[in-house]
Amino acid sequence: MVQGTIGYLDPEYLQTSQLTEKSDVYSFEVVLVELLTGEKVLCFDRSARERSLAILDDNIDTERNAKPLKEVAMLAKRCLNVKGEDRPTMKEVALELEEMSLSTRHSRVLLNSKPKL
Repeated sequence: MVQGTIGYLDPEYLQTSQLTEKSDVYSFEVVLVELLTGEKVLCFDRSARERSLAILDDNIDTERNAKPLKEVAMLAKRCLNVKGEDRPTMKEVALELEEMSLSTRHSRVLLNSKPKL
């Protein structure tokens, strides 16, 4: 018997009662989107269109957010696809996050190693 909280459960599971290896991808990314936005997954105080964070807008504020944040948000958007077959696997998500982490660390090292004038 599967238990979970509405908003975190894979929409395909809610329709078919079938869990897939990508069901966890959806739930993981909902939590990641909450962390990125500082908002709860479901909020009935928001308008009907904005009630669920699973509907990500393409207009990520690039002026305010750094490139790594935008990359994570784009990954999250792919993982929140309603169709499980269109989502990456958790292994692919982990690899992409690791690559982003390494890239960010590499950029910091380069910035810190520049000679000071």
